[in-house]
Amino acid sequence: MTILESLSPRSLEAPESGIVELVNYARGRDGLIPLWVGEGDLPTPAFISEAAARALAAGETFYTWQRGIPELRAALARYYTRHFGTTLPAEHFYVVGSGMQAIKLAIEALTSPGDDVVYLTPAWPNFSAAAALSGARPIAVPLEFAEGRWQLDLERLEAAITPKTRVLFVNTPSNPTGWTAARQDLADLLAIARRHGLWIMADEIYALYHYAGGRAPSFLDVMEDGDRVVFVNSFSKNWSMTGWRVGWIVAPPEMGQVIENLIQYSTSGVPQFLQKGAVAALDEGDDFVRSNVEKAARNRDLLCDRLIATNRVETLKPDGALYAFLKIDGVTDSRLAALDIVDRTGVGLAPGTAFGPGGERFMRACFLRDSRQVEAAAERLAGYISAR
Repeated sequence: MTILESLSPRSLEAPESGIVELVNYARGRDGLIPLWVGEGDLPTPAFISEAAARALAAGETFYTWQRGIPELRAALARYYTRHFGTTLPAEHFYVVGSGMQAIKLAIEALTSPGDDVVYLTPAWPNFSAAAALSGARPIAVPLEFAEGRWQLDLERLEAAITPKTRVLFVNTPSNPTGWTAARQDLADLLAIARRHGLWIMADEIYALYHYAGGRAPSFLDVMEDGDRVVFVNSFSKNWSMTGWRVGWIVAPPEMGQVIENLIQYSTSGVPQFLQKGAVAALDEGDDFVRSNVEKAARNRDLLCDRLIATNRVETLKPDGALYAFLKIDGVTDSRLAALDIVDRTGVGLAPGTAFGPGGERFMRACFLRDSRQVEAAAERLAGYISAR
């Protein structure tokens, strides 16, 4: 028996990231414009980094609260009051080691091996892979794509629910499509969850990246006491903190000990000095977030207008999130196209094949970068598309 043959089948079935494959293929090339991963080009702002550095210098390097330091949980409660109009006390918030860990721990808390989890595709691939690694069965329900826009088919979604279904995962605004649920969509999804006794896992990480103005609709706008909704989120996108690996869960206080135990047996908590930086992000970072959203809106228009003008790209400007999801005439295998595009143009795109059913003919471009880079990428891509 070889080393690989001796490993667990579940670990061997963990898929390679189709996004990381492209990044590894072309990382470090001269003149590269990397639009393939979901992050901007700005480092973490100084007021956040300096708060963490002060805490580190002060010796805040010991074991700390598993659920998050009280200051950060209180800051999360204030953030939700400002942006979501809630009055949730700090007991609803749990600090974890990234949005990815928030998803993984929520799956562990809500499912048992053999349970089904229903999610909308195209989707960020890490959710379905995390569910499968936990022994659950991810069930994809494709959004409908027509005339450049993505739409939710509630009947198709409800038809995918079986007696084994435990969780409905909803990411809105969506990575990669930019689909953004209306308030009525969320009310309808919540009604389906109530009818079938399901948990909703709500990934609202892009809620403030909403180009109609204000934040995007949230399940917090339609849910009532007793509804089974868990929110997963991260500091990554709003405050340019992707490398920090700090996230949070919003969940009923009754789940507190369960979540604490799951944190204990995975990471045993987030370093306290990092949490002090996260407090600064929440309490002092609203202006920075607004500037990021304004930057994304400008670049969305710049990129989409240029590519739509080729008359060979089918897409509309996304309603939310950080991505243009592009259907280019003649592209049938987006993985091969992404490899060809980065070789010929130096623009790194994420292939739609990485995002599950419905994404195979699409390419994802993250536009939260310097406008000059986005403009240069748009020109390179337009030239490539026109020459096909």
